[in-house]
Amino acid sequence: MARNIVLELEYDGTDFHGWQIQPNLDTIQGQLTHAIERVTEERVRVNGSGRTDAGAHALAQVCSFKTESPLPVANFRKAINSLLPPSIRINRLEEAHEEFHARFDAKLKHYRYRILNANSCSPFDYRYVHHFPRRLDFERMSRAAAAIVGEHDFSSFCDSDAEVESKLRRVCSSFFVFDTQRQLIEYNVCANGFLHHMVRNLVGTLLEVGKGKLTPEDFQTTLNSKNRSTAGPTVPAKGLFLVSVRY
Repeated sequence: MARNIVLELEYDGTDFHGWQIQPNLDTIQGQLTHAIERVTEERVRVNGSGRTDAGAHALAQVCSFKTESPLPVANFRKAINSLLPPSIRINRLEEAHEEFHARFDAKLKHYRYRILNANSCSPFDYRYVHHFPRRLDFERMSRAAAAIVGEHDFSSFCDSDAEVESKLRRVCSSFFVFDTQRQLIEYNVCANGFLHHMVRNLVGTLLEVGKGKLTPEDFQTTLNSKNRSTAGPTVPAKGLFLVSVRY
């Protein structure tokens, strides 16, 4: 009888073309599927909690797959990790009930976007932050960020060609953490789901508020407009991290 295996992994997405398998491109899902198939000697389908963009990272992406391999759980994790590149690592692996699905059973996801608000960026930080040296109004950014808490249509903050049945999403929290000593800004948002480029478009618009180009009231108007052209630019993927997934 097939076992349903769930695993939690972290990865540096810099050198990959996102999560989802794509022909002739190196992806997280592709690397993971290849490693699992070598261990199990089976064809497997790896289901992730969601897709991450090319260049984005994860601290705790959740995946599941089914296998008839009798290999013990502890050995499974070691064997798969030994076949993965060092930029992808499984931190937890266990058996789940047979109906569990990493994507469809996800209830809440937490994303974090990191901005270095300093004159220069260290080469050791460059892969993991969006360097934005301009002066920002933290209070205005915080006020604007709070406006998206609740259920809203996020058409203004997703790709205009996104093919989804509904652009309604419920946001549980949306806030900034300002570390003035390290000149680091972290935007945190938790929701029951996210649209393509939604977090990166939100951050791009919130930075427009911080610069003074938009007011917090303008940000609210943009949300209500359901029009992508009224929002700010899409910030780079390298500052984006999937922090956790709740079930």
